Amino acid sequence: MKALRKFLDKQKPHFQPGGKFEKFESTFDAFETFLFVPNKVTQSGAHIRDAIDMKRTMSFVIIGVIPALLFGMWNVGYEHFLSYGKHMDFWTNFFYGLKKVLPIIIVSYGVGLGIEFLFAQIRHHEVNEGYLVTGILIPLIVPPDIPLWELAIAVAFAVIFGKEVFGGTGMNVFNPALTARAFLFFAYPGNMSGEKVWIADKLDSFSGATPLGHALVGNFQHFPSVHDMFFGFIPGSIGETSTFLILIGGLFLLITGVASWRVMLSVFAGGYVMGLLFNLWGANAYMEIPPWEHLIMGGFAFGAVFMATDPVTSAQTNTGKYYYGFLIGMLAILIRVFNPAYPEGMMLAILLMNVFAPLIDHIVVQSNIKKRLKRAKVVLAK
Repeated sequence: MKALRKFLDKQKPHFQPGGKFEKFESTFDAFETFLFVPNKVTQSGAHIRDAIDMKRTMSFVIIGVIPALLFGMWNVGYEHFLSYGKHMDFWTNFFYGLKKVLPIIIVSYGVGLGIEFLFAQIRHHEVNEGYLVTGILIPLIVPPDIPLWELAIAVAFAVIFGKEVFGGTGMNVFNPALTARAFLFFAYPGNMSGEKVWIADKLDSFSGATPLGHALVGNFQHFPSVHDMFFGFIPGSIGETSTFLILIGGLFLLITGVASWRVMLSVFAGGYVMGLLFNLWGANAYMEIPPWEHLIMGGFAFGAVFMATDPVTSAQTNTGKYYYGFLIGMLAILIRVFNPAYPEGMMLAILLMNVFAPLIDHIVVQSNIKKRLKRAKVVLAK
């Protein structure tokens, strides 16, 4: 590492003001800060010294999604060979999935980071680390057979209109990864819904429906077992099938303090309560699904752990986080049961609550101000 440090120190003057590569200063800074902790110190104003910065935060999130990513690669191969009636060994399944998933990851990072670097150069800003997480989340929430050119357009749309137009990392209103998925869902619905897209190159006669797809048409006789849904041996988006591994990633984020337990817990609570209300109503078989089964179906767990907890687009106040998460959980189940056009309600529920997060914080803050003024009047009256 010392040799690399010396090499960077030698090249650094060329990228600083007055150097021959001055225009690429932000690009050099991005690579340097990716490899080493920045040696910059705040010179004025209030600031907090902490061992963790944005780069470390983003790195922890990436570590948290790795179990779901690796399992997703294996499951892509497992579901493919299963559709042909073949039971292959672990590595055959994994390497088939790796061949399918790796190009998706490359396109996601290639297009997204390319645009991030371009905007940084134009604005003469540093390249933020926010896309390191977005770039890995996007491949996990799309089908394994998604056409790469469609993915490239969706990533470009998400980075430009979901993030950069608002000012870049930390300024966006909507979750960029979910913005990409929403774009794909509405622009290319044929490749984001139905039974054909969730298993890579499947046999035509084999049903590739997800649990939500079966529930939507009342096909409960072919509903997967709770074991398969919890551990992820089902068709679905690459990283969303295994609730077990998603929860392990979520536990890691909670231990490291990166994700908010208030948001995570309240999302599951909201989903459970909504499922319970549907049970009491019981107008059809879909409403009679046990509330806890809703929590292991589709992208509910992935959304609760990795999407709803986005520190930029979620509520900022502690009380507001409870309302924000609870409403996401309720809306997700409400949308998936009531609206057959959107069998996966988590995406729309989170994006909708992204809009209302500032309003929730405003109401919470104003409520606290009123309570304090009321207490102050009581004290003054004494």
